[in-house]
Amino acid sequence: MRILIACVGNIFLGDDGFGVEVARRLAFQTLPREVVVKDFGIRGFDLAYAMMDWPDLTILVDACSRGFVPGTVFLLEPDPVSEGQPAFEPHGMNPMNVLRVVKGLGGGPGRVLIVGCEPAELGSDNDGQLGLSEPVEAAVDEAINLIESLVSKTLVGEQLSILQGER
Repeated sequence: MRILIACVGNIFLGDDGFGVEVARRLAFQTLPREVVVKDFGIRGFDLAYAMMDWPDLTILVDACSRGFVPGTVFLLEPDPVSEGQPAFEPHGMNPMNVLRVVKGLGGGPGRVLIVGCEPAELGSDNDGQLGLSEPVEAAVDEAINLIESLVSKTLVGEQLSILQGER
């Protein structure tokens, strides 16, 4: 069993840095040897190639707007990657496009789950914004607890209850 915890986001766009902060804090945790934690930032190609290494489970960690109260942590399993060409940006990160690239390269990313957090504030590309908002900062530990629970349950073969996500 191989588990990739892929944290994504842009620290210069406020709450978009949620995944990066989760990766930073997970670096201080003792995790099972089957688990690799990696901060991909906005490097979509790096994430696609990491997923080509056939992890059994990839847990993507990202700030995702879903209409919840800011700071809400949620778990999704995205729908299977649809047909079509990915609109891939070399210096951008759209996890669903990364999954399409993996499929296009002939890879099978295994099971993919998304641990998301509803952002409160995202800085603009022009102005930027450093640091997480208060509700998103408070949600980081909750996300880590959820990730640790998912890893434990997966390693013992327990079924996971997941919301179905959108593409």
